[in-house]
Formats: sequence, structure tokens, C-alpha cells
Amino acid sequence: MQLPGHDRYDYSALSKRPVYDWPGGKRLAVCICNNVEQFAFMSGMGSDSAAIGGPQTTRNFAWRDYGNRVGIWYLFDLLDEWRVPASHNVNSLVLEACPDIVERIKARGDEVIGHGRTNAERQDGMPEEEEKRLIGETTEEITRVFGAPPAGWLGPYIVQSPVTADLLHEAGYRYLLDWPADDQPFWMRTRKGRILSVPYSIEVNDSPALVFRQHTAQDYEGMIIDQFDEMLAQSARRPLVFTVVLHPFVIGHPFRLRAFRRAMDHILAHRDDVWITTPGEVARHCEGLPEGIVI
Repeated sequence: MQLPGHDRYDYSALSKRPVYDWPGGKRLAVCICNNVEQFAFMSGMGSDSAAIGGPQTTRNFAWRDYGNRVGIWYLFDLLDEWRVPASHNVNSLVLEACPDIVERIKARGDEVIGHGRTNAERQDGMPEEEEKRLIGETTEEITRVFGAPPAGWLGPYIVQSPVTADLLHEAGYRYLLDWPADDQPFWMRTRKGRILSVPYSIEVNDSPALVFRQHTAQDYEGMIIDQFDEMLAQSARRPLVFTVVLHPFVIGHPFRLRAFRRAMDHILAHRDDVWITTPGEVARHCEGLPEGIVI
């Protein structure tokens, strides 16, 4: 029997890979990955806190808009308090709609990652030319606003078409976050070269955990802590990447933010033992390693 497959990468057992270090001899990289998203009013796609898969309504538009109006500002203040960097997966249409968010990201010096035009659409069902245009428009707007093109990409809803990796590489992207197949970065083949896959969690991710699986804030706190503690122990053997993925319209509500604060306080108690960084810095470090170290 022959199953449908892909030719993006070969199987690689974690236990048989070369061992290397992150900067400073650390073995666990810790990344806070925030999503800054723009949705269409009463149209297109979008999450709903009360009726999963339900139609677009004024209520669920307003619930999501809370993230850009309120939740992200709570989160920015916490990140400043902790003195930690973050990356932001940015819908390009949010840049004009929410200029104050742009200024805060610039002031913090955080990384900006391409995240499509809006989360009211997804690219996996688009014809190639339409998807190419989506990637191009996203890249052009982020470059215009921030003065440099994004190095990394995460598609809306973490999905790709059969040619997304090819289009990203051809558009100048160096890494992507859409393939949650590993806890280490790995190289993927495209039709004109290679692109790096950097780990991005769909498990320690507030949207699927708290909205779709209906875990509590305390459940999510425990998930973050347990994931971190086990990965810190496992990293004694090999380098790993721990990511916690946030959406301000989810985590930004105070009762959830309090639980996230406790989880991050636990992680930061180990600050000297880990590399607190961004996906772009992880990719840059991997690119600088000798050929064959990252498989």
C-alpha cells in the first residue's frame, strides 16, 4: 500500500542527530510567540469563544477586537516587566488599523513574522498565483511599516498549500513555523532550495487549548509548566526549542493573564539555564552552524 506523502523532508530519529548548543552553552531555547490578527466584520473566518465553528457575529468580532484594544497592552506590560523579547505573527492589515501596536513593537525591538493579510482567510485552498499574491502583499506591507522584510512566516490557521514552502523561499523567507513536526529546527526542501522549519507549538497554544479544547486557565498554566520542566530535563541530552503561543484576545483576559503570569514566573526562575529568544534568532543560530549539524 502506498500512502500519499511529501518530499519536503526525510525521516530523522531525534536520538540519532548531531548534538549542538545554543548560545552560551544553553540547551533549551524559550520563545514567546504572540499573534496580532485582524478579522473581517460579519464576514470571512474567525474564532468564536462560545460557539465553535459558528457564524460570524458582532459578538465574536468584538471578542476578538478586545485583543488589539486591551489584551495586547496587558501583555506588552508583562513582557516589559519580565524584560523578555517576543515575536509577533502579524496580519499585514492590522498595521494600518492599529498603529499604536506597531509603535510598541518597534519600541520593544521585537521580531515581526509574516502571518498573512488577515485571519479572515486561509491560504491552503488558494490557487498558486493567488497565494503568491497573498504572500507578496503581506511581505510588502510589513517591509514598508517596519523597514525590513520578515524572515519568518506562519500562515493563518497554521496551514499551507502544496506549494507554500516553495513560494515562501522564492519570496525571500528563511524559515517557517507551519510544520509542528519536531522540537528541533530542521531543513525542508523547496523547488529552488531549502527553508528552515522552526518549532511552533500547537499544544502549548492558548487558542486550541482554551477555546477549542475548553481547558481552564489553570489547565493551561500547568501545561506550560509541565512542558517547560520536561523539556528542560530532556535538553540535558540535546538542544530543544520550547515555544508558548499566545493570542491577546484569548490570553489577554485578566483571569487568564494571571495564570500565565504564574507560569512565566516559574520559567523565569530558571532564566540562567535557558536561552530566552525569538524564532528568528533560533533560525539565525542554526544557519551559522556547520553544514550537517542541523538535519
